[in-house]
Amino acid sequence: MLQTSDRTEVSNDRLGVGVAARLSRYLQVLTQSKKMGKDRISSQEIADYTNINATQIRRDLSTFGKFGKRGVGYNIDSLLGEIRKILRTQGQHNVALVGAGRLGQAIASSPIFAEHGINIAAVFDTDPEKVGREVGSMPVSDYRQLRDAVREKNIIVGVIAVPADNAQDVADELAGSGVKIIFNYSEALLDVPHDVQVHTSNPAVELLHALYFHLT
Repeated sequence: MLQTSDRTEVSNDRLGVGVAARLSRYLQVLTQSKKMGKDRISSQEIADYTNINATQIRRDLSTFGKFGKRGVGYNIDSLLGEIRKILRTQGQHNVALVGAGRLGQAIASSPIFAEHGINIAAVFDTDPEKVGREVGSMPVSDYRQLRDAVREKNIIVGVIAVPADNAQDVADELAGSGVKIIFNYSEALLDVPHDVQVHTSNPAVELLHALYFHLT
C-alpha cells in the first residue's frame, strides 16, 4: 500500500514523471554494475553514479516493497527485475528507426537497447544507396515500406534520426502508421496528435543543464 506522501507521484498504477525518470536512472546503473560483475549495490553507490540523494533512492524503492537490507545493500539481479516490472519494460519492444546516416548507424549498432529488451526491428531511409545495406544487424529498408512494417512487425515506437528539415514528415508518417511513442533525435519541434508522445533527446541541452548546476 502506498503512503499518502507518494500519491502525488504514483496513482492508478501509473508512475509520475519524476519517479519514472529516477527509476530509469537506477536501472541504468544496475545494468552497468551487473556487467562489471557486481552482485550487490548500496543506495549510496547508486547516489554516487546518479547524483540523486541516497535518502531519495531508498524512499523511491521502499514505495514498491522491501528490496534491500541496511548494511548489506540491494541484490542487483533482484532489483533489476523489480524495477523492470515497475517500469513495465519486461519482454521485447519493437522499434522502427528512421534514418541510416551516422547517427542512425550509431543507434542501430549500440548494444544498450537489447540489454533493456528494446529490439530495433526495422531501419528505414530514403537514400537508394543506403537501402539494402546492413546497419547494426538489420538491412536498411525503403522508407516507403514503413507503414506496412509497423503493422507486420508490431512496432510500437519510432526513432527519428534524420535532419530537422525532414523530421516533421517522418513524425507524420509514424503517427499515421499507428505509432504512439516517438523518440526524436533531431532539433525539430514536432507537431503530433494528442495521443502520440514525443521524447526529444538533445545532448547540447542536457550538457547546458549539467553545466548550470555545476557552475552555480
